[in-house]
Amino acid sequence: MNESKEELILKLDLNDYLKDFKALFAREKDIFLQGDSNLHFKRIDELCKLDFPALPELSNLDKALVHLSKQGILHLDEIFEFVKIFRYFQKLKKLNLGSHLNAWLEKIELSREILEFSLNFDEKGELEESLDQRLINLNLALKIKKENILGEFKKFCFNKALMPYLIDTQIHLINDVQALLVRGGFHHVIKANIVGRSQGGGFYILPLSIENLQNDIEKIKNQKEEIYYEYAKNFSAFLTKNLLFLKFINNAFDLFDHYSARVLLAKKRDLEFVLCDQSRDLVLRDFAHPALKNPKSVSVEFKKQVLIITGVNAGGKSMLLKSILSAAFLAKHLLPMCINANKSKIGTFKEIQAIIEDPQNVKNDISTFAGRMLHFSKFFSKKDLFLGIDEIELGTDFEEAACLYSVLILKLLDKGLKIVITTHHKRLAMLLAKNKEVELIAALYDEENSRPKYEFLEGIIGKSYAFETALRYQIPYNLVQEAKKLYGEDKENLEDLVGKNINLELELKAKLQSVEKKEQKVDELLFALKEQKEKNEQEFRINLSKLELEFHKAIQEARKTIQLIDTKEKQRSLNKANELKRSIVLPSMQHNEELRIGDFVKYEKIKGQIIAISKNDATLESDGLKLRVPLKLLKKSSAAIKLESKTSISIIKPNNLSVSLDLHGLRSDEAILRLDKFLSDALIAGFDEVLVYHGMGTGKLAFAVREFLKAHKSVKSFADAPINQGGFGAKIVKL
Repeated sequence: MNESKEELILKLDLNDYLKDFKALFAREKDIFLQGDSNLHFKRIDELCKLDFPALPELSNLDKALVHLSKQGILHLDEIFEFVKIFRYFQKLKKLNLGSHLNAWLEKIELSREILEFSLNFDEKGELEESLDQRLINLNLALKIKKENILGEFKKFCFNKALMPYLIDTQIHLINDVQALLVRGGFHHVIKANIVGRSQGGGFYILPLSIENLQNDIEKIKNQKEEIYYEYAKNFSAFLTKNLLFLKFINNAFDLFDHYSARVLLAKKRDLEFVLCDQSRDLVLRDFAHPALKNPKSVSVEFKKQVLIITGVNAGGKSMLLKSILSAAFLAKHLLPMCINANKSKIGTFKEIQAIIEDPQNVKNDISTFAGRMLHFSKFFSKKDLFLGIDEIELGTDFEEAACLYSVLILKLLDKGLKIVITTHHKRLAMLLAKNKEVELIAALYDEENSRPKYEFLEGIIGKSYAFETALRYQIPYNLVQEAKKLYGEDKENLEDLVGKNINLELELKAKLQSVEKKEQKVDELLFALKEQKEKNEQEFRINLSKLELEFHKAIQEARKTIQLIDTKEKQRSLNKANELKRSIVLPSMQHNEELRIGDFVKYEKIKGQIIAISKNDATLESDGLKLRVPLKLLKKSSAAIKLESKTSISIIKPNNLSVSLDLHGLRSDEAILRLDKFLSDALIAGFDEVLVYHGMGTGKLAFAVREFLKAHKSVKSFADAPINQGGFGAKIVKL
């Protein structure tokens, strides 16, 4: 990672987030993903829907590859690192990961020689003993020598002549050497070397007989190392022949490691991915900066070139700026974030920079304002830059700064830069607001409770509320009043007008939301009425067809009657036709006489209360809307029934409880509530084992179910279901 990116990460408060992200890597690497973002996004999206095997921890193999390129010999431990990569991709290729991931994996061909080569090591990375009879013999000899050493120690511990000198009967490990702890004078009864001294004045000794056995063990180990070197030499020669493949699969492992870490972080924190589009727009819906705990999510629509954030002090202006830049940074590098991805849109920017800190320090020997000017001088040669500037007027007279920065910003606009600015002063915002490529947004203040709302309103210049903030932090009232006098009555009146303007904007916004809600309800009602109309028309067509059929039968009977001579037969036919005629019942406007004004009723999907009744119709009120409906189409709603509330506690053994639960299509919170109740009922019913279907989908529901089952006290264990019972999309839970 280059220095400018490190600085940007610190300025945007993303260092802790990225530290957690890097901890999910199988081996240390740069956090940035190179290559085609569209293709990476598709593969990550597929991986989010799956349970895939965890990557093995791996060391960096760049030096090993360089060593092989020079015909060098690797240690067996280094060779096993390559074997771990081979084995992991062998596992992946057996899974159905999705079309894009499968197409990528098809390019990684593991030859028969590579797979056979992997069999030379066991799961711990040790060379398989069965490869060489010499290893079998040496390991057997090693085992015997170790048993002999243990036997010798036991013999000395129970030796009558040595027992008066033994401080304890334990075997001590001193400088990787096994030893006995004895008192002085021991040399009269045993021949041994002193390998150390205890704090109590004792001696750690190694009997000569055991020392000889340990020397034999060292010889055996040296013989094994010679054999290991022989195999390392042969294995290194094999890997050198496949050097190009090793470089390719080593890079492939890092790429999948990037995918895995991103998916694991997204599932762990319930985050989403946003793919940058080719526009320069930035629309955030329900975004929360990862550095904040229990944050208020923000929604911003930034489609022009400049966004100026004004308003109350300590109202979240700087954090909004950091949030906007952070969202662009995270999307640029395909890192997950807390956001409503379906309703958000983030453009592509070649470079992102932020001026947030005070550039004045001893090292650069410049003032704050000079530092700002130094930064700005470099921006005029930039293209496709997304720039954030916090407290733009910092370091000089704000009137001069407003005039100077307005000219500089307009020049940067001509260069095509996208800029977000925070400022405490309104003059700069007023100068720039005349440009059609400038947007305004204000941090809001709760005047009733005298504190910032940490909410924002688009399209206006905000009030600073400096005097109110001073009072909030216990500045004496008389001092604040004196400051107001110095500030001037005209300016104070202007501030009041700005505040009233903000309140009017908020009222208008609230009314618009209310109107939009009513419009949505009207649309729902119209849709329901349309459905009812279509249903009535369909019923009418069915009844009409039925009547036409009955009428046709009656006509046919009448025709038959005309052809008959027998008077009695004629009479019978006429009687039958009359019966058919009487069976035809025309629709009537009869209605339920029980309905009264004030009753709660239901009309298809619409619920409401009767406020008026005419002969055949009733007027309903539903969510502030009134509509007229025929009485015959109304049914009494359960909302009209009021139950007495009684407090009681009882446990009812559930009847007809199923041993399985299907959570498909539910949100995580709904699914967990339903799963909790299902497990409680299953325990009451006495079930030992149940089956829970959660599906694979995006992987979020499966992750939530796993975490809940891990924490549930009554769950003994759980595992993926067999293939015929749902496989990875279901869990067998033992209670």
